[in-house]
Amino acid sequence: MMNQLATREAAKTALRDALKIYDGDVKQAEVKGKIEQLCQLNPIVAPSHSHRLESKEWLLISAPSFPQGEKLPNGKYAYTLGRLAFNMFEPTNLKLVIDAVRQPVVLLGEGEKRSHDIVVEFTIIDEYFPSLKGVVKNLGVCYPADNQTLQVQFTGGSLAPQNKENLDQWKTIFSQAKPAQKSLKEQLMSLFLKVMFGLVPPTGMNTETGEIDFKMKRSPKGSLAVLYLDEELRITRGEKGTILVCERMK
Repeated sequence: MMNQLATREAAKTALRDALKIYDGDVKQAEVKGKIEQLCQLNPIVAPSHSHRLESKEWLLISAPSFPQGEKLPNGKYAYTLGRLAFNMFEPTNLKLVIDAVRQPVVLLGEGEKRSHDIVVEFTIIDEYFPSLKGVVKNLGVCYPADNQTLQVQFTGGSLAPQNKENLDQWKTIFSQAKPAQKSLKEQLMSLFLKVMFGLVPPTGMNTETGEIDFKMKRSPKGSLAVLYLDEELRITRGEKGTILVCERMK
């Protein structure tokens, strides 16, 4: 038992070290190898049912997986605002750098259904706007599909400032933003999302908090395989093969 524990701890340390070397890039051969080694040592038989899934906060320690990101010289990742939340918030082309991606997972009082919110902390790095900090939340729920897999469903999202001291500047940027000119492809995609998923776009800003939100009435469902889970780390694989490594925050 002690040998197994020591082997697992060594494998976790090796994975963390590899992630630091390659800025969280799970596509690097060395990182992939460390992930595979650790997943073979998964101590939980039925991880999707385990109480260890629940945490005040999980912190993403691998690279963010949003589409069309740009890796910066400092190892962080930049995206446009539109790429973080279904193009729901204007200005969609606003350039941001991700500071942290967190995920609180708690039981919702309906059997094994849990929250599956993705909380993205960012800083604006667009040369045409002040360097404000904000939070995008993609709200969702999950529940076991089988012993190793979670069914995931998103229900909406929100955009809000991190620091209310800059609320006036925040309002100037986000309450007065005009919709960007969309290509025909983007217009068709927006229509598809509204029809298929019941997407309800933002209707305005809460002037006291600076928050803007949207809802999904018929939200899309996906699956998430839990490859590894213990008291410290969680490794998952999405339907498109995206691997995410999260660390439980203390």
